[in-house]
Amino acid sequence: MKPHTRRRGAWTFFRQWLRSPLRTAAVAPSGRELAAAMIAELPVGTRRVIELGGGTGALTRALLAHGIDGDALLALELNEELHAHLHARFPQVRVELGDARDLANVAARNGFLDAGLADAIVSGLGLLAMPRETQHAILESAFACLRPDGRFVQFTYGPQQPVADEVVAALGLQVRRGDFVLMNMPPATVYVFGR
Repeated sequence: MKPHTRRRGAWTFFRQWLRSPLRTAAVAPSGRELAAAMIAELPVGTRRVIELGGGTGALTRALLAHGIDGDALLALELNEELHAHLHARFPQVRVELGDARDLANVAARNGFLDAGLADAIVSGLGLLAMPRETQHAILESAFACLRPDGRFVQFTYGPQQPVADEVVAALGLQVRRGDFVLMNMPPATVYVFGR
């Protein structure tokens, strides 16, 4: 990516954080090292991916470079300006404006699920700052879109796993801590959720 494109995306992201710091979980887009750590957690043979909180497309770009076909990648973004940025930057990707709690409906309406369930969901949402009810709704909708052995890969900037233990137990999930990415700004930890 060209330096001016990266700076423009970072500025767009930062402006959105200034407007709504609770809805935009970070002050800067994810770095390459974090994207690589997220991709390393995809199941072997992953072909169909859903991205929650596409932001400016740092992870979207990495997924495409990893070999995920644009038509087999659904990026969901709640922020209208970031959605427009993603849509313009990645016309080959299924970019949708919507709430992650409604993912199953968005993915069905978009036609993404017509070709089958996703192998993985990667998320940059600020789950740690969300109420348990919201966490539950997002993960319930996400796992409705995942194949039975699929993975939900999430990163967090906090010192603990980003989903409340009660939510993990209620949904019958298993959680595993992945890499800690010191080179990201701010440093982040990857977590993997499965059934």
